This record gives sequence, C-alpha cells and structure tokens, in this order.
Amino acid sequence: MRAFLVCRNMCLYFLMIRIAAFFGHKKARLLIQGQQDTQNRMTINQLQLPRNAVWFHAASVGEFEQARPLIERLRREQHKQPVIVTFFSPSGYEMRKNYDLADGVYYLPFATRSNARRWLDAMQPKMAVFVKYEFWPAYLRELKKRNIPTYSICAIFRPGQLFFKPWGKTHLSLLRCFTHIYVQDQASYDLLTGHNIPDCSVAGDTRFDRVSRQANMQDERLLPVQTFVEGCPRVIVAGSTWHEDEKLLKQYMQHAGQPVKLILVPHELDEAHMHFLFNLFKGRFIRYTELVKRPMVISNNPFIPDVLLIDTVGLLSSLYRFGQVAYVGGGFGDGIHNTLEAAVYGMPVVFGPKYTHFREAVGLIGAGAARSVRNYRELENAFENALEDHTAIGEKAAQYVASETGATDTIYNEIFINN
Repeated sequence: MRAFLVCRNMCLYFLMIRIAAFFGHKKARLLIQGQQDTQNRMTINQLQLPRNAVWFHAASVGEFEQARPLIERLRREQHKQPVIVTFFSPSGYEMRKNYDLADGVYYLPFATRSNARRWLDAMQPKMAVFVKYEFWPAYLRELKKRNIPTYSICAIFRPGQLFFKPWGKTHLSLLRCFTHIYVQDQASYDLLTGHNIPDCSVAGDTRFDRVSRQANMQDERLLPVQTFVEGCPRVIVAGSTWHEDEKLLKQYMQHAGQPVKLILVPHELDEAHMHFLFNLFKGRFIRYTELVKRPMVISNNPFIPDVLLIDTVGLLSSLYRFGQVAYVGGGFGDGIHNTLEAAVYGMPVVFGPKYTHFREAVGLIGAGAARSVRNYRELENAFENALEDHTAIGEKAAQYVASETGATDTIYNEIFINN
C-alpha cells in the first residue's frame, strides 16, 4: 500500500509539471521537451550510450558542482572510464549540456518503473552516483534489483524530512538501496544510523575542494572587469541575484557614503529580467558585453556608471576575486545560492534571511565570516562593517573553507580505488 502511495505521488508530481508546461511555464516546457527527446531516442535506440559507464545524476547546476570534482579526478586518473551525466532541472541541463568531460549529458527520464528499466537497459552502468537530495524510487529500486553499486554523495538529512516521519517508512527503505551514503555532517550521520541505515559515513562537501581549486585558475575574459574596478578600494560583487536582492543593492548604491562599485551578476538573463534591471537602475550601468567590445570606453571617463552588469554566463565564480565584499542572492526567495564561490577568495559574505538549510552558510556565520540581512537597514550596516574590516573578516572566510576541504579524496578513494 505504501509503495502504491509513493508511485501515485510521483505520477501526480509529473502531471503537475505537464500542466505547467501546457500553460506556458518556460522551465516546465523545457523539461517536458527534454524528457521527451531522451525517451524518443531510447525508443529508437539512438542514445549510443557507452557501456559500463559511471553514471552521475544531479538535480541542477549546484548539485552538478558537487559531482564535478569527482568527475574531473576520474577523468585525470582513469581517462578511459566512460562517464554519463543526467539532470532533472532544465537550468542544469541547458548550462552543462556541452560538458566536455562527459561522454553524454541527458535529461533523466521521468522516474517511472518502465523508464527506469529502459534507461538502465540502454546504459548498463558500472555504478550510479546520485548527488545530495536525489532519491528517485523507481531508479533506486531497479539499481538495487540489478546489483549495480549505487552511491549518494554530499547528502544532507534533517529530522523534518519525509524519511523520518512515522508514515515515511517506505521512503526510509529507499535509503537502503544505496551501497553507501556519504553525508556532509555528523548530524546527518547520527540521524541515519539512529534509523538503522548503517551504510553511511561523514565525508563532507566536495564543493569546498571545487572552489579551492577554481580560485587559482586564470581567465582572460576577466581583463575588462579588472579595468572597471581599477583604483576603487570598495567593490561589491553581487552574484545570482533576484528582484528583491537587486532592489536592496540599488538602494545601497544610491545612499553609499563613500565611492563604491558594484559588479552585478543576475541569476536570470532573460529579456524580462534585463528590462527590470534597466528600469531599476534607470539605465545607469555598463554591460559586460559592451565593455568587451569597447574596452577603452572606461579609460579616463568620469561618466562611466559605478555598476557593471554581467550579461553573460559562466563568469561568476571567478568574479568574486575583484571584490572586498560579496552579496549572494536568493535569500529572499527559495534560498541562497553558492556562498563558497565567494568565501574562498577570503572576503566577507552577505545574504538574505533564507539560509538555514545551507550548511556552508550556517558555518560561515558561525565563523564570523558572513551576515544574514532581512531589510535595507541591516544590509547597509552589514556592508559598511564588512567594507571597513574586510581583511580580518575575509581571513575567517578563507580559514573556514580551508578547514572543510578533503571530501573529494575521501569519496574518490573509497568508490574508485578501494572497491
């Protein structure tokens, strides 16, 4: 009966996505189209999947960044080992569909039992690696049935999750389909072992390794940005921002007591968001793409705006190096985005109030390296304090990131070397 309820809930979930797509929801429509393409290609045997691949599945971009250190090391040390990557989210797939270290990048077919069987028949993977919150019942059960080693990495568990409810025993049983679960913290480990899930261990979060390595990389695309900030001792880099974040940032730029420059990296770059930003800042910004085309436009030009709008993707993680303070968006919506990309550069981090489900954000606050704000007054205070003492606060951020590295070595050695 419980298994039937799980199946019914999944069907209702997929039905809601189809309804949203029918009524024009952009991401839902992309998801349906991408799913259909993968299923059509499975039907006519055109996927051409390499046999015996290591299959990595991530929900979206953030989870992919947790898989990425393992994929990169696997390619360096076992370069003949095929790798397949799947996504559930359109934003993840669209951003990484051309990822050159994978032998194929696909949408994961909707998690029905028939799709799970057909997908595994087509791929016949050597092992499966699911990232963080990905627990698709049909796939996990089919993998278990076929005795394919299956791992969960960078997982986080909390008492309020469905697994641990009195009525959640069927969901809890899914966790026993994993060969091993690598959790981020001791609290998750205690929760699993307390519910008789013994095949787990604390490994940490591979993103700490990812950002630490990335911070040392050079990118020639950043030269125009370096020119923009040159000579300004107060630079704020705002990443993955949404409307509420941008309204507060605009207000701060209006009232800042001392000269300050803002590098603004919106989470969405669609036409509607660009129009919103143009109206918000009354056109008083310079676009990154314009700066690339006309790099001399800011030389000795006192009329250049103090806001640089990054209107291209793929630069954010490298842009934080130009700031004294970072603002990470999303905290007034569903939750903040990646704070580690900023913290690794040794800088104070500021974000909105919805951060408590993000272990690294809680850790940064505990280390005295970050502050959460609920309104403009708090944001102004956080920025002024951070700009005034950015070196000392930033050192705490760098130390926190350094103390959390090592998860990639732990997981890689256990999965790919010791087995």
